[in-house]
Formats: sequence, structure tokens, C-alpha cells
Amino acid sequence: MTQGDADHPKEECGVVGLYSPNREAARLTFFALFALQHRGQESAGIAVSDGEKVRWHKNMGLVSQVFDEEVLSGLPGELAIGHNRYSTTGASALRNAQPIFCQSVVGELAVAHNGNLINAVELRRSMENEGEKFDSTSDTEVIARILIRHLSKGPEAAVNEVLKVAKGAYSVTVLTPRMLIGFRDPFGVRPLVVGTLGEDGYLMASESCAFGPVAGQVLRELEPGEMAIVDKNGLRFAKGSVSNRPAMCLFEFIYFARPDSAMYDTTLYAARERMGENLAKEHPIDADIVVPVPDSGIPAALGYSRVSKIPFREGMMKSRYIHRTFIAPDQNMRELGVRLKLTPLKEHIEGKRIVLVDDSIVRGTTTRQIVKLLFDSGAKEVHVRITAPPIQFPCFYGIDMATKSELAAARMSVQELNKYIGSTTLGFLTIEGATTAVGQPKSHFCLACFSGDYPIPVPENLNKDAFEDVSSADELVTVQQGQMTLFS
Repeated sequence: MTQGDADHPKEECGVVGLYSPNREAARLTFFALFALQHRGQESAGIAVSDGEKVRWHKNMGLVSQVFDEEVLSGLPGELAIGHNRYSTTGASALRNAQPIFCQSVVGELAVAHNGNLINAVELRRSMENEGEKFDSTSDTEVIARILIRHLSKGPEAAVNEVLKVAKGAYSVTVLTPRMLIGFRDPFGVRPLVVGTLGEDGYLMASESCAFGPVAGQVLRELEPGEMAIVDKNGLRFAKGSVSNRPAMCLFEFIYFARPDSAMYDTTLYAARERMGENLAKEHPIDADIVVPVPDSGIPAALGYSRVSKIPFREGMMKSRYIHRTFIAPDQNMRELGVRLKLTPLKEHIEGKRIVLVDDSIVRGTTTRQIVKLLFDSGAKEVHVRITAPPIQFPCFYGIDMATKSELAAARMSVQELNKYIGSTTLGFLTIEGATTAVGQPKSHFCLACFSGDYPIPVPENLNKDAFEDVSSADELVTVQQGQMTLFS
């Protein structure tokens, strides 16, 4: 299904960092960010260094809307970081677009971050009490302020200070005038991959799919609590604080990451096919065709078809351009819901018993509309099969999926949910079915949204908008290329 639909968790963010000797770092970062566009569509930004000064540009919108030839030509340098944003902490506003830029007596710093700090308010208030001034309401600036306070001790010490005090999920790329740093939180909840770029360059990105467009070569994923540092001496790795176990987000494998990316030594496409195979074993049914919800349901539907011996058939075509329109639908069009995005292939559907394969159900509204669409097109039966286990708990680590009261599986049993969405039968993949498809034990994943077991303890009554409350109502932040001015 299309990213960000009501029945799918909203995207996170994508980060990039690269060093490209004798090449335009900003242009390469643009193409790497373009490959990570699926991870966030609210804003985009790039910061570059020419060895002396950090310049940057960011704005609301897609990568292709924020950057053009004129903008990129004004960002000279061989070191760069970039960011695509979907807001999880801090409002969706220009002042919170990334990279976050900070300037102090020890120099300039730009930071791009994927994830969410669960103690951001506490850390910010503590630093404000010590006289620190903040320019945004993003938890990324908390990370940046911690780093810049300790960078004079060296990058390892500065990153270790973040790892020691910042609680939550974070994959981070950092740019100084002469250095590029990447690191992951002690649990490794969010992904970060490191590799080479040409003969003497280096690349860091949220996913391996960002390497192809710029001809990069993946070396490996950073380990939880590990950092990669690129400076005049080349690339080096250092270990920081590490948890007792890794807790990689399972939803990266089910839905978020692009299917051509690789994580935990498997491609996401292959893992999703195996999820479909396990789904067919756990929830077999007698049917005529297996139909995916495009596009995210395709690999799992192929796997389901392979094991069940039920033919795979496309039953719906997705509009590739509906999200690009600037014309808001009226109430009647909104009520049509998925019909704006999906067109049924009636000749494939009519009179058929259908296995409908999708990746997740959050609120249940979109799935309900798709089931109705199939029945309206003449389907005889619609058996819904979902490759994510029931989502019963909210995420506080960087995924904006819903509050617990909005989660369909938290309010209804499988039988009740089946009745609500109008399907003939409904089956969810088990946690074991999902993790074995990836090829890792359950203990290597964060499963909080399925089990309620949060690997990083979450404060009571935590709200992603709480960070807004600590910012001054009198602040007006004006962002221009290469400059942030704070007016009071």
C-alpha cells in the first residue's frame, strides 16, 4: 500500500553522510536522498563542508522540490550530510527540518537524525537551565547540542556522551568543517549502513538502496552503539555504549525499508517473500487467486502463492501520481478513500475467492475500504492475510503509527476486527513467523508495538508533541540558505 495510509505506520526519516574527494558532495547526497524518499516526505535538507565552512539548505517538500541546479551549485564541498523527514518529535515545520545546524565557540556542526529520543524534554530543560539556547523544537537539536559541548574532547568522546545520556532510538550523521561521523543508539533500533564511494570516498545511509544511485559499495551495517568517523586519516570505527542485546525495529523488515535494501544479511524482498510463505503455513485457506495490495504486499503475496499453490494475480492497479496532486479532494471524494489510489481489475476479481495479502493493519479503515472495493467488483470471498502481527501498542522510537486507542487490534479481537473490515476470514502472521523469515531470533528485534515489551523503558504519558511545550511561544525562526536567525 502507499506509504502513510491510515492502515499503515507513517514513515520515519532517512539520513545520509558522505565524503567524495574532488566531487560535488551535495549532488551525490541529493541522489542518495532521492533513493530514501520513501522514509519521509515532509522536508529535505543537505549540509556541506568545503573544509572551512558548513553551508546548508533545507525546506519543506520532497527532495526534488527542495533542490535544483541553482541550489546545489551554491553548496560546494566534499563532505556532506542529508536528511528526509517525517516528524515524530517536534512539529512538522521548517524550523524542525534537518539537518539541524549549530554554531558555538568550538565551531560549526550539522546533524541529521532518524529516530526519537524519549527523554528529549528532560535533556533540553536541563541544558536550558545551564544557559543553552535552542533554535528548534526537534529532539535532533538536543543531540547536536550535546555533541558540540563535548566535541573538543574528540569525536569518540562526544558521541559517547550522547550514547550515555540520550535514551531512545537514533541513527545519526554529523558534519563538522573537517569531519563526518555516523553512529547508532546502543540498541540499534534504527538502521545505518557504511560503505565506500569510489576509490577514496565513503558513504553512510539509512539503507543500502541509497548506495546504488551513486555507485557506492556497502561494507557493513554499523553495530548498535558503534560509530564511524571519516576525517583526513580516512575511515575508522569505534565502539561506544552497547546494550545487553540488539533491538532492531522489526517493522523495517515488514514495511518501512525499500524491498531492494539489505539488513541483517538478507534483502528485504526475500524476507518478505518468506513472511508470505510462513503466512500461508500459519493461515491456509481454499481460494482461487492470491492478490497483493500494491506495492508493499507483492513479495509476501508471491510467497503465499508459492506455498499454497494458489495462483498469484494482480487484482488492483495503483495510481503512481495521486500523492502529487495539490488539489484537495472534497468530502465525497474523501469518502471514496482508496478508490482514488486503487483501480480494481474486475475481470480478475469477479466470481473469485481471493486471498488478499497486505503488510499491516493500524486503524483498519483502509483495509475495510479495500475489502469493500473487491466485493463491489464481484469477489465471492475475501480472505485477508497480514504479514505483520497485530499492532496493539504505540511506538515511541520514531514511528508515528497511532495512539493505543486508535489501534484496531488493541480495541478488537481478531474475530471482531474481521467483522469490522468485512472480510471472509482474517489471519495475522505470528511474531515467530516474521522473525524466522528474517533469519534472526526474536531477541534481536524491537517488538514493542506487537508485544508491549519496550526494550528502552518509556516514561508514562509520553507524547510526541510534548517537546513543543518546552519551546518559547515568542520565538520566530527564519531559515535561509546557509543561515538560521533567531528572533525573540
